[in-house]
Amino acid sequence: MNENRPIRATSGTNHEGTSAHNRRVIIDALRLNGALSRADLARATRLTKQTVSNIMEELESDGLVTSQETVRRGRGQPSTPYGLVPEGAFAIGLQIDRHITRAIAVDLVGNVLIRKEANLPAGGPTTGTPVVLQLVEDVRNELKQRVAQAEKRLVGLGAAMPGPFGIEQDDTDNPWMMGPWQRFPLLETLSAGTGLNVTLQNDAAACATAERMVGAAHGLDHAVCLYVGYGIGAGLILGGELYSGAHGNAGEIGMALLTAGGRLTQLEHRASLASLYDHLGVDPMAPDLYSLIDKRAAADDPDILAWIERAAIDLRWSVQLIETIFDPQTVILCGGAPAALATRLIAAMQPLLPSNADRPDRLLPRLQLGMTDPWAVARGAAAEPIGHAFDPRFQAILKS
Repeated sequence: MNENRPIRATSGTNHEGTSAHNRRVIIDALRLNGALSRADLARATRLTKQTVSNIMEELESDGLVTSQETVRRGRGQPSTPYGLVPEGAFAIGLQIDRHITRAIAVDLVGNVLIRKEANLPAGGPTTGTPVVLQLVEDVRNELKQRVAQAEKRLVGLGAAMPGPFGIEQDDTDNPWMMGPWQRFPLLETLSAGTGLNVTLQNDAAACATAERMVGAAHGLDHAVCLYVGYGIGAGLILGGELYSGAHGNAGEIGMALLTAGGRLTQLEHRASLASLYDHLGVDPMAPDLYSLIDKRAAADDPDILAWIERAAIDLRWSVQLIETIFDPQTVILCGGAPAALATRLIAAMQPLLPSNADRPDRLLPRLQLGMTDPWAVARGAAAEPIGHAFDPRFQAILKS
């Protein structure tokens, strides 16, 4: 027998892995429900009261939970609710986009503490990396100045940027792609430059992470976030976890090919904000572009309404495809589109195409509005290290 042949198997766990998982389960329950008593946690998690008590003592000692004022319910024994301590952990999120980079600091429950942005110079990673590292350092220094023990409780740096990652592409003159950045060893560079644990995801996945932590996907196990930004993507929350695929490119729906005028065209060339900018003849780097588009959409600008009518056709098809493949509880339209534009876009997508999501027992709408915030990607990038450290994930219990 060849002892060196590869053998496929899932990694097992041990007592330490099980204990760590139970800690994450408790933290997740408090994040989803707010303050709960030990008895409430034992019933909800199906852990023994003794196990819950032991974990709560550990978490309280670690500064992650704190007891609140005792409450009395009827004639029973008074109970003491416990809640998460926002200052129990911090993370920094970084967005790298085609023309701009943003950095943001959040606490354990997703509150935004600091945010900064800078223009990205031309030249790709060679000229852009120093700008990115300095921006992260500026946020980190301000966090240390504002919050005692912040550096000690900083769990990592999350980075997000447009995909797809690691594919061969002729992008020399293609403004849609960020090929040099996508092929650049960003994780290694950021880790070496900051000394932090670094995670990387595409911008749609980051936006979904933000929605799951503090937005419309909070508490949902099956949701797909249709991200409309400079490009288009889909952030996949499946079985309570974010699904990234084999190479981090799951949900790159913007690259789906459509037939238009007798030729194949990518979806994001027809229904993204970049296509809107091109339609309006505006510079994507123009100052106050977000508020300008918001005002024009709110005023029912005819040029914007014409773009919405065309984009809604393709996005309506996208929702039907997402529902057919993933069977989510809901589809959430989110991203960097201003609220007035996103609201009109959702209205124009009605009625949605028939799909297996047309169920009489639905509790949520098939399509709903999520975050309309240019900082949503950076916020989701920051939420990922928090989730990596504290969310109950299957990978977290493996020996690997």
